[in-house]
Amino acid sequence: MATHFFDLATTPSMPWKNGGGSTQELACWPPGADMNSFEWRVSLATVDRPGPFSVFPAIDRQIMLLGGDGLHLRSAGWEHRLDQRWQPFAFSGDDAVDGALLGGTSKDFNLMQRRGLWHGPLQVVSGAQSPGGAPAGLCLVLQGDWQWVEQGAEPRALTAGQGFWWADEGGAPQGQLEPVHAGAAADAPALVWIALQRGAAPAV
Repeated sequence: MATHFFDLATTPSMPWKNGGGSTQELACWPPGADMNSFEWRVSLATVDRPGPFSVFPAIDRQIMLLGGDGLHLRSAGWEHRLDQRWQPFAFSGDDAVDGALLGGTSKDFNLMQRRGLWHGPLQVVSGAQSPGGAPAGLCLVLQGDWQWVEQGAEPRALTAGQGFWWADEGGAPQGQLEPVHAGAAADAPALVWIALQRGAAPAV
């Protein structure tokens, strides 16, 4: 099973679909898919001016503030203040959404899944995580020191801005991501954790 590691410090930026901002793409499935054909995608967006979000028909979106003052999101029939760090918010990619800055530049985490093909929550966790049987997923260290422990291999250290993803290559990786407890409470471990499943989301 291939585990694809990444580091935000060396991940290039690319323009938004509508050209209104920039993004760092962490994973996009299947390989080679463009903005109109991906099944799921994870990225970080830098927003430094107000304007419309890209529209993604038939996509379920989840967004989360990583840093900065946040955004006031508005669409027909709803609005939301994205001003609390690490608090995911879900909305439809079909919606025309306008984002107004609540202050300075903001950095947001984005998970997009094609409706009916994949589903799974965007979570922030502090304890050990294992992919289990999830056929796809991604993690990103937000804070603290972590290590990826896989049988028969040396543990791999991960710090803030580093992570990995996996998808459809013979099953989920067999290992566990563990926090390394050290330092002050202000550096308590925090991790973005996404475990995706095939098919439509269960009815609520």
